[in-house]
Amino acid sequence: MTPGTAKRPQLTTEEFEQLARQAPETVTLELVKGKLKVKPVPDGDHGEIIMWLQEQCMQHKPGFGLYGDQGLVVESYRAGRARPDGSLAQRGYFAGRGEWSDPSGVLMAVEVTSYDSDTDRRDRKEKAAGYAAAGIPVYLLVDRDGGALLVHSEPHNGEYRQRTTYAYGDTVALPDPVGITLDTEKLKEFAG
Repeated sequence: MTPGTAKRPQLTTEEFEQLARQAPETVTLELVKGKLKVKPVPDGDHGEIIMWLQEQCMQHKPGFGLYGDQGLVVESYRAGRARPDGSLAQRGYFAGRGEWSDPSGVLMAVEVTSYDSDTDRRDRKEKAAGYAAAGIPVYLLVDRDGGALLVHSEPHNGEYRQRTTYAYGDTVALPDPVGITLDTEKLKEFAG
């Protein structure tokens, strides 16, 4: 394989899916903007943040679930593949859809930053662009470096038109179609 260029992906979707199936359980692979990405194994605080958010979604959005690590087709260009830390969808939406699902029923994609050198580019830029291109209405980024939540909404032409930043402890109103209000005081326990 040769490195990807702006005009040519690093590997084809078929090559990526074969490689991803053979990867050990300790590694999560993604294909974002035509480039192979290795998603770090989450730490304990990362898992607690996702658990907290799952509880909030179940409590305030009955009939919906926050599905962890469900594979999504996120870009029409170069057929991107991503595994958000969480995908908010109606319960049963992913049944029978296989490893890489159409994201049209996903109301929100969630990522929690990792402490690695790629998190800025991957979570703050490339994932935001991929989720917007896929038409996912809300992208919630829990930015552990900044102790903040970044709410992206109104996807249009591969970008989110709205981006609002909240500090840990703020009350965060996630826009429709999510329509959940989060009291984020609990996140202070997982800061730093």
